[in-house]
Amino acid sequence: MTKKNRTSFPSPEDVYQTTLSNGITILARSNFNSPAVNISGHLPAGSLFETDDKLGLADFVSSMVMRGTQKRTFDSIYNELESVGASLGVDSGVHNVNFGGRALVEDLPLLLTLLSESLQTPTFPRDEVERLRTQLLTGLALRAQDTSDMADLVFEQFLYADHPYGKPTDGFVETVQSITRDDLERFHRLHFGPRGLVIAIVGAIHPKRAAEAVEKALGSWQVPGQKEPPALPPLKPVKRTIKGHHPIPGKSQSDLVVGTLGPNRKSPDFMAASLGNSVLGQFGMMGRIGDSVREKAGLAYYAYSSLHSGIGPGSWEVAAGVNPKNLKKALGLIEKELRRFVKSGVTKEELADSQANFVGRLPLSLESNGGMAGAILNIHRYDLGMDYYQRYEGLVRKVTRADVVEAARKYINPERLVVATAGP
Repeated sequence: MTKKNRTSFPSPEDVYQTTLSNGITILARSNFNSPAVNISGHLPAGSLFETDDKLGLADFVSSMVMRGTQKRTFDSIYNELESVGASLGVDSGVHNVNFGGRALVEDLPLLLTLLSESLQTPTFPRDEVERLRTQLLTGLALRAQDTSDMADLVFEQFLYADHPYGKPTDGFVETVQSITRDDLERFHRLHFGPRGLVIAIVGAIHPKRAAEAVEKALGSWQVPGQKEPPALPPLKPVKRTIKGHHPIPGKSQSDLVVGTLGPNRKSPDFMAASLGNSVLGQFGMMGRIGDSVREKAGLAYYAYSSLHSGIGPGSWEVAAGVNPKNLKKALGLIEKELRRFVKSGVTKEELADSQANFVGRLPLSLESNGGMAGAILNIHRYDLGMDYYQRYEGLVRKVTRADVVEAARKYINPERLVVATAGP
């Protein structure tokens, strides 16, 4: 990696960090090569706070906050954004409500004002609530007919049994139908607030000026009764291979997900697992899995592996889309590749190729303001240290073949997999 590349990475010297008196953390970095500015952030108001009879509530609330505030209607919010070529969006996950936007630097105050009003003073207009409910229910009807979505859903329900990660953040038809406007208002009142809110700003603005703009828009927000997020419950790993099938009649494709628990983002073996996963089913034509199942055997439309790592227990999974009559064969080949991977790990060449790929693609991911804002936010969220990208190449290069096989054996037991399929 060149010295020039390294200086373009975030570091403690060029990322300004401050916390406002109400608990909002601001991370800001300037980039005067572009006239725009990107914001990205989150606050702890995700589906962790939901009850089983109201699954989808956090998603419903986050999708409603820009549909009318005390000062603006749904139409006027989007007309104002459109008139200056800006964008702003809010969505949710298990832990957080996430937001992101982009504007020319002179329109940053407008962007932050609209964000501030949406987060603090949404009005949940009745007609918009019902319009959105119809859209959400349509989305759930489409999900029910999507073999890939349903295989994912079954996989998560088995892998994360009796755990928040096993519940769909978009809920079920009956839970979304049961959510009232009072539920939306109450959830917003209890869980939206400044404590734990983090916002990253990257673009053509001095970092301290960016922080001042955030303080002006959000610094006076106070929510004395804002609820603390609940702790994640313990999770029991599966003791034997579990198989689940979701029938969807009339489909010409079956989708399958095979996997197990993986490292969380802060695990010391995250990098070894990540490089191993690249060889197993990411790099080139979807790694060994893609080569074996798709290229050589011609059994799949797609086949790859992925590592999903966050705050809590992650997952390490292989996904494939196949002709229903090839389902059993494809599963057999995937399990064979997993056994081979656990037994012998990766070759010297495979590891070197993946390491070069990890190091080489990093500068590309940080080229845009949006990419940089997301990177800074992740560094903060997982407490990786603001010098993380300065150390990144060393962290990648020091992983050995022994580290990869150790991580593979720690997480992947071919006798204890979750196998989820959906299709005819």
